[in-house]
Parts: sequence; C-alpha cells; structure tokens
Amino acid sequence: MREAGIIREIEQERKSGDRLKRLAAAASVSVATVLIIAKTSAWLATGSVSLMSTLIDSVLDLAASLVNLVAIHQALQPPDREHRFGHGKAEPLAGLAQAAFIAGSAGFLLFHAGERLINPTPISNSMIGYAVMAFSMALTLALVMFQRFVTRRTGSIAIRADALHYAVDLLTNTGVILALVLSTQFGWLVADPLIAIAIALFILNGARGILKRSLDLLMDRELPETDRERIREVAKGHPGVIDVHDIRTRCTGTDTFVQLHLEMDPSLTLLDAHTIGDQVMRGVQQVIPGAEVLIHQDPHGIPEPKAFFR
Repeated sequence: MREAGIIREIEQERKSGDRLKRLAAAASVSVATVLIIAKTSAWLATGSVSLMSTLIDSVLDLAASLVNLVAIHQALQPPDREHRFGHGKAEPLAGLAQAAFIAGSAGFLLFHAGERLINPTPISNSMIGYAVMAFSMALTLALVMFQRFVTRRTGSIAIRADALHYAVDLLTNTGVILALVLSTQFGWLVADPLIAIAIALFILNGARGILKRSLDLLMDRELPETDRERIREVAKGHPGVIDVHDIRTRCTGTDTFVQLHLEMDPSLTLLDAHTIGDQVMRGVQQVIPGAEVLIHQDPHGIPEPKAFFR
C-alpha cells in the first residue's frame, strides 16, 4: 500500500510538472509577441540600433518559443510502439534549434552594429525608448521568474533555455537604456552600436551554454556524480546487497533512466533476489524522483566482464 501511494504521488507530481511546462511555453510565446509589437514601434520612432538589437532578439525568442511549444507537446507524449523510451529527446532537439536561432540573431546584430559604428546616427524620441524598455523589463522579469520556478519543478531543458533567452533580454534592455542615455544626454553616438556589440557577444555566450546542455542530453551524458553517488549509497545500503557495479544513467530532458548491477548472496532464491531488487529500485526512485530504474541481479563471486568506469 505504501509503495502504491508513493507511485501515485510520483505520477501526480509528473502530471503537475507537465501542465507547468505547457503553461510556461504558452506564456513565453505570448510575452514575445507583445514585446515584438512594442519594440517595433519604439525602434521605428527612435532609430536606435541597440533597441533594434532587442527587437531582433525578441523575434528570435518568439521563433524559439514556438519551437519549444511544439517540442514540449511532443516530449510529453507517452511511450508508444516505435518510441518505447518515450519522446523526451524532443526537448534537447529544441535546445539545439534555440542555440542556432540565438547565434543567428547575434550575427545579424553584429553586422548592423558594425555598420552603425562606421556611420553614427543620432537617436530621436528617446522617451518612447525609455517607456518601452521599462515595460519590456517588467514583463520579462515576471516571465523569467515563472520559468525558473517551472525549471526547478520539472528540470526541463527547453524551459531552461527559454528562461536564459529572457534573462539575457533583461540585460540587453538595461544596455539599451544606457545607450539611450549616453547617446541623447551626452552626445556619445558610438555608445549605441558599442553596447549592441557587447549584447551580441553576450548572446553568443548564452547560445554556447544551451548548445552544450542540449548535446549532453542527446549524447546520453551521465547524471552528476553527486546523483550517481546517492544511487550507489542506496544500493549498497540495503542489507541484502553485497556490492554494486556498472551504474549507468542518462536523461532525455523529461525522463531519467538508471541501470545498475547488484551483487547478492548466490544462495538467495529468485523471489528473494527479486524482492531486494524491487526495494533498491524504490529507494533509487526516492532519491532520483521519476527515474525509470532497471536492475540486474548477479550472484556475488561469479566472475563476469565489468565496465572499466565506476
């Protein structure tokens, strides 16, 4: 009964996380759409290239958020006959697309900022720019806080990448306000393109982080050593387990898989070995919530090939 209750709790937590991910993806699309409308109006009124940089970023954010929306919907589909491990890798694939979008926007921005650096142009109607940036920052801050809450609850790489986009937006909007002040109040026209270039380089660095995380998931990188150590402690902490080896872990973005070999007393019955394996599996699922755990029971003392890594 207790185990059934734990399973129900895990399933309810999973469904709650799925709803949060869908809501976060829809919220990012809505926010990006509103910001594009506002920033387009401000850019046309001011002619600021740094403001245009945030407009380009928002356009790319919308494209990436739409990819996220589709990817999250696909990733949350249950396993089927052709995809028995589920569809979780749709999320890191979306992360790769986002990294490409971000890098492309940074390249486009660098081109236009370089052109404006060669031919500085005064900024007009700066008050419109201030108002739009303040509105943009308030809306973006609310979205980022919600996305980070969802990321903490679900561990979604797609939502994490989206949150990074909008966190970068907060910094770029601050840079735009600084560019507007330096250009209009102090007559330093090159501040606008210089800040745009700095923003572009920062965006590229963010794309690198998203790319690395997405590739880690697609290449089945092991869970952090702290998680692996907790799995090892749970397994070796069971009185019926003599040793544990060949621990393998991977994460698809929505699902976590754990495999390990347990060494037990060779005189145990098949039923006893199965019971011990079941108890260890439940213990691992408590320290790695939602993990799918596959255990192989070995009789202790029987030589067999083992992986060279721990």
